[in-house]
Amino acid sequence: MTHVDSRGEARMVDVAGKEITLRAAVAAGRVVTTRDVLDLLRGRGMPKGDALGVARLAGIMAAKRTPDLIPLCHPIAIHGVTVDLTVTDDGVDIRATVRTADRTGVEMEALTSVAAAGLALIDMIKAVDPAASIDGVRVLRKEGGKTGLWEREAMPALSRQSPAPNVTGPDTGPPRVVVIVASTRAATGVYEDRGGPLLADGLRAFGCEVGDVVVVPDGAPVRAALRAALDTRPDAIVTTGGTGISPTDRTPDMTRELLDYEVPGIADAVRGSGATPLAALSRGVTGVAGRTLVVNLPGSTGGVRDGLTVLAQVLPHAVEQLRGADHPASAAPGTQV
Repeated sequence: MTHVDSRGEARMVDVAGKEITLRAAVAAGRVVTTRDVLDLLRGRGMPKGDALGVARLAGIMAAKRTPDLIPLCHPIAIHGVTVDLTVTDDGVDIRATVRTADRTGVEMEALTSVAAAGLALIDMIKAVDPAASIDGVRVLRKEGGKTGLWEREAMPALSRQSPAPNVTGPDTGPPRVVVIVASTRAATGVYEDRGGPLLADGLRAFGCEVGDVVVVPDGAPVRAALRAALDTRPDAIVTTGGTGISPTDRTPDMTRELLDYEVPGIADAVRGSGATPLAALSRGVTGVAGRTLVVNLPGSTGGVRDGLTVLAQVLPHAVEQLRGADHPASAAPGTQV
């Protein structure tokens, strides 16, 4: 118990000698409420006003004030806080991501953010549902520092049991890839999507393991699909569609919110491989979330083919690196990999 000294008294752990590293933590929870409240949140809103907006701000503010609330928590610089609330059929899911570059982690900040967002939401909805409750507040993922990456094993959304920590280790299997298609017309059946199957088949052709293609409308559903995919801890997520300059093309924006850092060279290579000057209009981004490579490709079949040309060369090696492998010993001196 490092928060207890030799006399059994509480103390703040001295972290002055620890290395400053990039650190992040993701926490989640749920506000359980009635169907009437959920309908109001989806529709005309609560009598008190923008309940979800107030809860989101409360979560952000709480992350920054965590040391004032948790006695032995270190005051550190918070460099990024994202709080998302998603109305589902049986509650409101809350997810908070906190990032820093410091000597200790931000799990408590993420947990406090979720809890405060949930409390603020209950304050906004209690006139309609005085029995609303918060459930399942837990850390989903943390990374950085000496322990590296830790991810929680899959668990039911409302489970009160804490499964044993899952420390990911080296994986030697084929790259596991999730394919997401962002297209409102394809998702609503206006036309049959061709880019997703083409992408999945192309990935399988160079050794990737790909499941069913996920097709979602443009905009916010892309964010939800990306989160759901990240929860399965794949080696890579490749999206197609929604990368242009149209106001409805939001895939890069939704992707960037979830990345820990970008890998712009891959996105630039995809744009550079385009057979048409219009490829320059793609805003697709590429980066890493946890240990998952996330790549945006254009929605056209031509854009998918161009992207596959690049991915066939870089994706297997990128996955090896994210799994913890060393650079290939066969690389010639001075060769950049």
